[in-house]
Amino acid sequence: MLRNARLLCGASNAALLLGRPDEPHLTLAAYLDTEAPAVAAIEAMIAEANRDPMRMDPAQHLSARAICEGAVVHVEDVAETAQYRAGEPTFRVMVEELGARTMLSVPLRDARGALGAINLHRKEVRPFSADEIALVEAFAAQVAIAIENARQFRELQTRLAREAATREILEVISRSRDDDGPVFEAILERAATLCRSSYAGLALIDEDGQHLVYTASHGPALAHSKYGRMKWALNGQSSFAEAVRERRAVRIDNLADTDLYREGDPQRVAHVDEDGLRSFMAVPLFRKDEAIGAFGLAKWEVAPFSEDDLEIVSGFAAQAVIAIDNVRQFKALEALNAELGDRVQAQVGEIERMGRLKRFLPAAVADAVVSTGSETMLSSHRALLGILFCDIRGFTAFCEQAEPEETIEVLQTYHQEMGLLVAAHGAGVDHRMGDGIMVLFNDPLPCEDPAGEAVRLALAMRGRMAELCAGWRRLGHRLGFGVGVSLGYATVGMVGHEGRFDYTASGTAVNLAARLCERAEDGEILLSPRAFAAVEADFLCEPAGALELKGLAAPVEVMRALAAR
Repeated sequence: MLRNARLLCGASNAALLLGRPDEPHLTLAAYLDTEAPAVAAIEAMIAEANRDPMRMDPAQHLSARAICEGAVVHVEDVAETAQYRAGEPTFRVMVEELGARTMLSVPLRDARGALGAINLHRKEVRPFSADEIALVEAFAAQVAIAIENARQFRELQTRLAREAATREILEVISRSRDDDGPVFEAILERAATLCRSSYAGLALIDEDGQHLVYTASHGPALAHSKYGRMKWALNGQSSFAEAVRERRAVRIDNLADTDLYREGDPQRVAHVDEDGLRSFMAVPLFRKDEAIGAFGLAKWEVAPFSEDDLEIVSGFAAQAVIAIDNVRQFKALEALNAELGDRVQAQVGEIERMGRLKRFLPAAVADAVVSTGSETMLSSHRALLGILFCDIRGFTAFCEQAEPEETIEVLQTYHQEMGLLVAAHGAGVDHRMGDGIMVLFNDPLPCEDPAGEAVRLALAMRGRMAELCAGWRRLGHRLGFGVGVSLGYATVGMVGHEGRFDYTASGTAVNLAARLCERAEDGEILLSPRAFAAVEADFLCEPAGALELKGLAAPVEVMRALAAR
């Protein structure tokens, strides 16, 4: 479009500038002239022009005037303008360095208004005709359509790229339980790519709580700092410290156009003069309501970070906090295991026994072994168990539609709340598998009424889940909750291999509880015949019919638990 406009209108050069009236600067998007320099030279010239772009000031730039007024600006002779006679630097450069005399600036428009301008210059005084102006206006309309099409395509590509980046980072988090370094590297790389920034870095608050320490980076090394050696005082003037201290994102369109730079602040001057940074953004990391650090992104040109960029980095910041907490919890668990190992060693004096106990995940099993002083309970044996299975109804469909962060938040809340109830009801063992939970009563901890305790826990779970699902429903998530309870003998013991053991149960009673859970509708608690027989005096129940269950040859008469009597 620019080439055709220049040729058909007999202009010496042509430029396309982008920017809206409410934006601070104009960006040079394309440039052509009659001397037709090499493409690389034009690209270098455009990049240099955009390092310190033109202000959106109608008094300084004719193109800014066309954009702000939304009208064609046609100057027959720039040398005869009041701005040139007054010595306005921009007009002096146009006439004395670029040789421009006649100039035409035609705004581009879309549904929101002006978004840029096409500029044509002639080196002689020769006004553009009405037909030529109409032709450029037609080209401007086509350019605006092309820009809008490209914008919509980029938005789609950006969304797909963000979703892919989120999945990749979650995969890295799942593989990095004991080291958050790979997660930081993955997040910084993807944040820099998606936000089109030249550099990305991370700083975290140190142990004394008074400083931010440079922790990780992506992009060329900065001249003023070395990886892992840079510190900022939280009460200082750095943008990192400001973001953490004020608990908000800090965006700077041009570091060279700030008071700190003009006042000669050593760090700001180093950023600009030595590192060549221009646009900058710092985004704080939050653990609950506590700021623990900040991401920083920078560009070598003046290209302000957008609200979309802020949203992207804020999402990555939340994932970084998850990684930090995972590593902290993993190390705390390691420390706890080490402490448990020391206690067991002091009690029994046997290194082999200590090593085995350190691998047990259920705390109830380890406590029982320590209290009894015997490991015979860990070997395979038969026990009468109350068995409860529960999971979230509609969770698979929810995962297919929801964002990964929403899925994680729902799972975390679900497991936390159900875990509190399991602990409060004195269950011996519970296992988590995605949104599924299995709870055992009467082994390894003895229980006088295993079926009754399982039903009491089921009712408490159903009540709490009704509250949680009501809250999720207000967010548009249609989720439910189902429970299956059985009573019967099962084989219980330690299974696994060197380095990883679990204490679990298997048998028909376990399978029956799992199948009942699968068949339970939202809000239902289905009981096996034997479980109902054990609890019918204490709980109100009603028939649910004879169900054919997978893996069982004959239909099973199932009861539905309603409430405690």
